[in-house]
Amino acid sequence: MYAVIQTGGKQYRVQPGETVQVEKLDAEVGKTVEFDEVLLVADGDHVRLGTPHVAGAKVVAEVVDQGRDKKILVYKYRRRKAWHRKQGHRQPFTALKVTEISG
Repeated sequence: MYAVIQTGGKQYRVQPGETVQVEKLDAEVGKTVEFDEVLLVADGDHVRLGTPHVAGAKVVAEVVDQGRDKKILVYKYRRRKAWHRKQGHRQPFTALKVTEISG
């Protein structure tokens, strides 16, 4: 069984028992989070596709970690002008362990 959820402007394919990193959520470690914006639920050969969301479906997950991803470097440069700028960025994330898919 798997589902496709939408959070933080992105879509994620999740299965019970797996851990997934999503955009930062406002939840403490150890708390549970429910997602009502379920786009697809599949159980074997039976697939339910929402328009845009599946009615009555939800995904329950537990917050495992709040952290920041690896640093990426942003380098801006103008040729022949002796101008450059180097900047780093670390995107915050929330790690979730999916416990239940219902619907």
